[in-house]
Amino acid sequence: MTPYIPGVNILERKIKTTDGYQLSVKYAGPEDGPAIIFLHGFPEFWYGWRKQIPYFVERGYRVIVPDQRGYNDSDRPPHIAEYSIIQLADDVAAIVRQMQLSGCALVGHDWGAAAAWQAAIRYPAMFSRLIILNVPHPRVMMETLATNPLQLLKSWYMFFFQLPFFPAWLASLGGYRRFAEGMRGTANPGSFTDEDLEIYIHAWQKPDALDSMINWYRAAFQHIEFGGPSEVEVPTMILWGEGDRFLEASMATASKKYCRSVDVKFFPHATHWLQHDESEAVNKEIEAFIKP
Repeated sequence: MTPYIPGVNILERKIKTTDGYQLSVKYAGPEDGPAIIFLHGFPEFWYGWRKQIPYFVERGYRVIVPDQRGYNDSDRPPHIAEYSIIQLADDVAAIVRQMQLSGCALVGHDWGAAAAWQAAIRYPAMFSRLIILNVPHPRVMMETLATNPLQLLKSWYMFFFQLPFFPAWLASLGGYRRFAEGMRGTANPGSFTDEDLEIYIHAWQKPDALDSMINWYRAAFQHIEFGGPSEVEVPTMILWGEGDRFLEASMATASKKYCRSVDVKFFPHATHWLQHDESEAVNKEIEAFIKP
């Protein structure tokens, strides 16, 4: 099942990572258009930006939407250490270098936002703008987990995902449909159609896919890397759906202390799945922020 985005010609390029794996990078739009990279989170893949891709292509942007390592058509490294946040940031840098992108904007949601934070910290010269959806700066996340019992409770699944094999097996019961309905149940009504869920299920059914995706959580606990700088020099905008059941909205504001230049905008009626719930408003906010 190949997802179809109406009116958009989606192309694919394979990018070699610094540790020898291949990423499937989808892209669309004019080759000479300003570049914007969208990084999906868990448990999505490039299709998670289906409501952003046509909007920005129509406006002349070169839109890059990779399947991140472990997901969908990209390679699935076998070792947990190969999913460290440093390696995830290096994957983003590999895309920028090999696709010869200059001064691109970087957008990330959920785990894609975590990778985007780290890429912007490590490679600030690569990016003109950083747009984060519903994930705090990594240090704020760690600080909040250590001090806020409510956030610790909301993050119960992160600890559950540390178990080997069992979480992926449990998600697969019923052909992944209960897992998919759990995703839809934490979003606003209508944000995920039946067709959307079938497309996600098809991606999850690929060999070892869900276990590889969960390895991002395992690596976050087993390979914590906070050495080096934490300040974000790239101009940043944080967009946050206040109905997020997984992450405390206060972390958006707390992230400002690590950013040299930052705007924070809240969406009172959106959930964790912000770009699905309020795609039009999100698209306009991103466009206004990245325009020269």
